[in-house]
Amino acid sequence: MPVFDEKQEELERYETMMGVPRGRLAVTMDVITDAMALVGQHGVYCQSQRWAGKPVMDIQIVMKQLTDAKELIQSVMAELGKAA
Repeated sequence: MPVFDEKQEELERYETMMGVPRGRLAVTMDVITDAMALVGQHGVYCQSQRWAGKPVMDIQIVMKQLTDAKELIQSVMAELGKAA
């Protein structure tokens, strides 16, 4: 199912509130946040043998990438807010 069909209600709500570009970015942020929660849950069960209490390295890397993507999206939203 294409993302535009799957997230239609959210897209319509955010696009109405914020405009199309910022609304789509807001939905993207929600999707990334949900992915981060799922990866975080997985990290609880996949603990590193080297560092107690830390998730395995691949989960740490995925979380870092998701966090970086979220930060970049936030910066774009801020720039679009200035332009409006």
